[in-house]
Amino acid sequence: MMRALWTAASGMTAQQTKIDVISNNLANVNTTGFKKSRVDFQDLLYQTVKYAGTPSTTGAQIPTGIQVGHGVRTVATQKVFSQGMYQQTDNPLDVVIEGDGFFQVLLPDGTICYTRDGAFKIDAYGRLTTSDGFPIEPEIQIPEEAVEVSISSDGTVAVMYPGVSDPEERDTIMIARFVNPAGLQSVGRNLYRATAASGAPIVGQPGMDGFGTLAQNFLEMSNVQVVEEMVNMIVAQRAYESNSKAIQASDEMLQAANNLRR
Repeated sequence: MMRALWTAASGMTAQQTKIDVISNNLANVNTTGFKKSRVDFQDLLYQTVKYAGTPSTTGAQIPTGIQVGHGVRTVATQKVFSQGMYQQTDNPLDVVIEGDGFFQVLLPDGTICYTRDGAFKIDAYGRLTTSDGFPIEPEIQIPEEAVEVSISSDGTVAVMYPGVSDPEERDTIMIARFVNPAGLQSVGRNLYRATAASGAPIVGQPGMDGFGTLAQNFLEMSNVQVVEEMVNMIVAQRAYESNSKAIQASDEMLQAANNLRR
């Protein structure tokens, strides 16, 4: 059987994975805080027919050798944490991180996840939560009688009460950052989980020690660029077609060999 059949098949599988990732990027083009993914490929093993540097005659060596590759494989799907565009919402509970950092979210099982989605809500207990009702960590409590909520660039949360001219500072929103954010595990719901590859979270106050600052009344949109993804889709489609042509050519060559007669 011709090696080209399996080599080209690996190329088609790799391009199919790329299309899957592009489709997910496009599906989340309007998802708040979404970060696009990219696919990294790696060539497979090589069959060495003749080694470079092998002596050919006295005082002479083969300069290049002969190696035949066996195709490609998907080695990684990497999250790209470039900043998305900001959208002004005029909602006091919408918060964006300008720079490095993630909001911390407490899940029902007690674990901490991380998100760039700052579309917060207030639950029945007055806690600041995500759209799924998960409270942010540390807990931010908004009193029921408060008439206005203010969130400063350093994460300080202040509230205004009826008949009072000066706001009262309540809590501070703390954020986390990672040495390798691309190593975070996506778990859906705009959440990420820390892994051994991402490193332990470094928690701090916004605007301090390299952390980003907060901006109220804004949301960070997806960093997916539709034009870029459409171009990547065309490139992947053409590469898929080219690999299918290689399989077709290999099949025709095998057919010609099978039709040989003595």
